[in-house]
Amino acid sequence: MANEIYPTSAQSRVKNGALLVDEREKNEVEQLTYRVPNIINIPLSEFEFRYQELPLDKNLVMVCRGGGSSLRAAGFLINHGYDTAKVVNMRHGMIRRAQKGFPSKGDATTVLETNTNSGCCGSASAKTSIDKSACCNSPKGDGSACC
Repeated sequence: MANEIYPTSAQSRVKNGALLVDEREKNEVEQLTYRVPNIINIPLSEFEFRYQELPLDKNLVMVCRGGGSSLRAAGFLINHGYDTAKVVNMRHGMIRRAQKGFPSKGDATTVLETNTNSGCCGSASAKTSIDKSACCNSPKGDGSACC
């Protein structure tokens, strides 16, 4: 099983040289993409055939729209010889990243408006609220912060 991190930690890893691996399909990436220097898009539909494009010796942050398919891809990499310490999944994916207001290219409403059940933030109105800190400062119920 792959370790999971939140967007803030993912951003820090990428700033320190990690490669962001976006699992979303081309049409999803065209709508909204990450604005980071080290990124590669390998759609999940091609991942089994292209995963060897990813370096074994580099830290990898796996991402997708909601965090589920990238978690599976991270597990796939680990099962194919990638180091569990070097491969992590960004929990809640592009949805949480957009909620937190991290830099992106495109229209964030493409993920925010269609998202109704992600994370601990409750209603759709809370997801599009300007004050995103309310979600991330509230507990999930297990004593840890949700972001």
